[in-house]
Amino acid sequence: MTDEFHKPVRLPSETFDRLFAGDDPAEVSRVAHSTAQALLMRVRAEPDTDIVERLIDFTNHNGIDDIAELWSRSPAKTLPGSLWRLYLLQLSIHDDPDTSALLYERGRTELRSADAVIAGAPSPAAPDELVSVIDQIMRGVFTGDFAVALDRASAFCRVQASGAAHLADDYEQSEPGRSTAFTTRALRLSTYAEDLHQAARLWRRESLA
Repeated sequence: MTDEFHKPVRLPSETFDRLFAGDDPAEVSRVAHSTAQALLMRVRAEPDTDIVERLIDFTNHNGIDDIAELWSRSPAKTLPGSLWRLYLLQLSIHDDPDTSALLYERGRTELRSADAVIAGAPSPAAPDELVSVIDQIMRGVFTGDFAVALDRASAFCRVQASGAAHLADDYEQSEPGRSTAFTTRALRLSTYAEDLHQAARLWRRESLA
């Protein structure tokens, strides 16, 4: 999703390579896991409202670079990998709420599943309402049931993926370039939906590290 943002942020791989160039991959992994564990567990143990709100607003004020330096290469089904995907999802919605709302509403009307209910967005959802929902999901990461937050984010991705896939079909003949962009986005969102779903299962088994 990062290549679709309008904010001038560096690519995660470039940032990560700059910080950890030549370092031992095992040490990079250790740092990613230890920082994710420390951040999440400390805040969840003593949830301070101001700190939680700063963490929710982090990407709005700092972009994605600082997080990318720590977590972007972590495997999907790990704690840092899950947090990375949650922040990318949040940033994509904050960065372009109009497109996000378009994808979500189209997916909601096309998808025959409970995902829209699980995600918890209004029906229909205005752009500002979607921003509020994703921030609520992120708030649940730090103050609520982490597995529920992951499941809601997963469902959110699945609804948007459906919307992107159907829009790709709409534009296939008239605007093939736009159709390809929506197809790419649908695939990425579907992958994230499955990643976050599996992470939620691992968290419930106390196996997400």
